[in-house]
Amino acid sequence: MYLKIHRSPGSGDVVAVCDRELINTTIKNEKISITITEGFYGNCQVPEEEVRKALKEGGSINIMGERAVAVAIDMGLAAKECCIMIGNVPHLQIYEL
Repeated sequence: MYLKIHRSPGSGDVVAVCDRELINTTIKNEKISITITEGFYGNCQVPEEEVRKALKEGGSINIMGERAVAVAIDMGLAAKECCIMIGNVPHLQIYEL
């Protein structure tokens, strides 16, 4: 998986995670089109343990892909019903209020 933590002092960090095969691709459904870029999701792969650590500490979380979303669900951060599908790719956003 790819991971990037966007540091935002004072307003909480944004953790972005995506499955490796999605990086630099565009996914779409009938309403939206999203390009999954290295600029947002990072440019190096990390092990699942590092993803789990970042998700525990993240204020806001943006996740793309079956494996990445499954990690967040397994950690109890969200339910499967909270995901939206963009094409055949699950997407999950979690915000700390």
